[in-house]
Amino acid sequence: MLLQTRRSRIPWTTLVLSAVTALVAAAVSLLPPLGAPAAHAASAAQSRSDSEAKSPSESRPVYSYENAIRESVWVDTTIDGDADGRTDRVAVDIVRPREPAAQGRRVPVIMDASPYYSCCGRGNESQTKTYDAAGNPVRFPLFYDNYFVPRGYATVLVDLAGTNRSDGCVDIGGRSDILSAKAVVDWLNGRGTAYRTRTGGERTKASWTNGATGMIGKSYDGTIANGVAATGVKGLKTIVPIGAISSWYDYYFAKGAALFDSGPDGLSDAVESDDAHARCAAVQKRLVEGAPRNGDWTGLWTDRSYVPDADKVRASVFAVHGAQDLNVRTKHLGQWWNALADAGVERKIWLSQTGHVDPFDFRRGEWVRTLHRWFDHYLLGIDNGIEREPMADVERAPDQWSTDRVWPPSGTRQTTLRPRGGATAGVGVLGTEQAGPGATETFTDDPALSEADWSAAIDTSTPGKAGFTTGPLAKDLRLSGSGTVTVTATPSTTSAHLSAVLVDLGPATIRDYTAAGEGITTLDRRTCWGSSTEGDSACFKETAADKEDVDYTVFSRGWADLGHFADDGKGRPLTPGKAYTITLDLAATDHVVPAGHRLGLIIAGTDAGLVEPPSTTPRLTLDLPRTSARLPLVGGAPKAAAAPSRTAAAPPLKGVRAPHHRTPLPSMSTHG
Repeated sequence: MLLQTRRSRIPWTTLVLSAVTALVAAAVSLLPPLGAPAAHAASAAQSRSDSEAKSPSESRPVYSYENAIRESVWVDTTIDGDADGRTDRVAVDIVRPREPAAQGRRVPVIMDASPYYSCCGRGNESQTKTYDAAGNPVRFPLFYDNYFVPRGYATVLVDLAGTNRSDGCVDIGGRSDILSAKAVVDWLNGRGTAYRTRTGGERTKASWTNGATGMIGKSYDGTIANGVAATGVKGLKTIVPIGAISSWYDYYFAKGAALFDSGPDGLSDAVESDDAHARCAAVQKRLVEGAPRNGDWTGLWTDRSYVPDADKVRASVFAVHGAQDLNVRTKHLGQWWNALADAGVERKIWLSQTGHVDPFDFRRGEWVRTLHRWFDHYLLGIDNGIEREPMADVERAPDQWSTDRVWPPSGTRQTTLRPRGGATAGVGVLGTEQAGPGATETFTDDPALSEADWSAAIDTSTPGKAGFTTGPLAKDLRLSGSGTVTVTATPSTTSAHLSAVLVDLGPATIRDYTAAGEGITTLDRRTCWGSSTEGDSACFKETAADKEDVDYTVFSRGWADLGHFADDGKGRPLTPGKAYTITLDLAATDHVVPAGHRLGLIIAGTDAGLVEPPSTTPRLTLDLPRTSARLPLVGGAPKAAAAPSRTAAAPPLKGVRAPHHRTPLPSMSTHG
């Protein structure tokens, strides 16, 4: 059964940070309109009544951003990842309000640890860090510093080990990556050592912060937030992972089937600094040897899975993901979310219709307001009620959102649906009734075909797939959470890949997640979110939904290498003519199939553009009585009219263009 309401290990009560709350209460002012041109907030300060000042509802922009302290320190990670005989130091760039420090008051921290600050950039405009002639930070990518520093927060950007101005080596979510960021949280909480320079001996303490830290970031950055939280480090109060990985194996493979044509060594090579290339050959070699392209599970992947350590997480989690993210697929979200729920961690979720896109670029105003309140509550201790509001926001259509008190919603149950044959080969029926003994369907893997090709021809007999649909639904059917498809198949060759695809068959207007913007269009005009300086503007290009009218929508997928049928992490050559059973994990989703539409299940081979083909081109025979889907249905099995018999080819259905390979994370820098 899917997760329902669970008792939280961390009670949803107001955090007690009395000193910081008093600070905010003493310095509140009126909030400028969101999205207005940047202005220096100090000039907007206004007095309020004593009673209101004692209970602020939100932090206010009372501090000067222009006069903020901008500095860099190097934190000792205590590890020697590059084996040069000394422990690695990571560069930490800081922007913090000057006034609290001058008055001896301490502030909380918003931290983004990333490998992308010099190689690839962050955000929709691919911003990198910039520095003045003395090496002091000038521009911080994204809006966090512009918006939150005037409100009494420090913004801390960390160069992961082996990147930009840091020592060490990139190890793609491993010990060096996670501990280099964790060391900064430790230093912020008085447990670590930092220096004024990369090689010098002058130490510096973080006496300006109370240690309360929130980590945020998209993609690799959010992944680091997940990994650091899974260490249980004290002082990390909340994380906001956006499109983040929870297990690096599941980024590169789906039960043995390769999802990219390169491994973690390729990503490491792309983000490492030039000087790291020269000293990190041994680490690169370990990444190659530990991640064989056959998809077998190794110790390297064990070290890079954060899900088993979800019970160590002390921080609250605000997870954001695109339901159509074909780079960091929503399997990462689903398994992490469920593990956090089992551990009783406080959680909130936004699930959009986009691909790998930051919420600043698909729901900007609401995102800034919500993030502001989230950090105020968990880092400043303000009782603003956000923890008592609905847990989930889900985008139903472009820019149309619904909420749920808990997610998945109450009444969600894993429900078994089964495929049966129809009047035409490869065009079958999906329902609760099991196929008769000996019933089969066959298809031949065609690596040139994608889920778009299969879906467009789901009502037509084609050699490359087997499709099964319900009849038109009598009422809306909602699927919410993660599902599975269990397949029993007999291959004709020694290798085979399988794909399982869920399709909503009916007209809709959706975000075009396969287009270059993955569901958004970037506009020329800008809006401003905070204060600006000459070197760091708070003004960013606006976006709009990139919409497409379609006849069908693919809303969940799963893949596997049939040779990994034993489920022990090892692949084996198949015996032609022998039946094998394997379960494919479907990506988490929240989708409503409207009344009158049909729900479809497609089973096929290589999903072109998303999974690499096997070494052979097999013909597969499905044992229908031993094939089924367990889906997270809200309210139980669908009630549908009988699926019509089809004896003639149906016209092709229109969908978005075929998906294509999303090369590993750095190439996605267009959307940060």
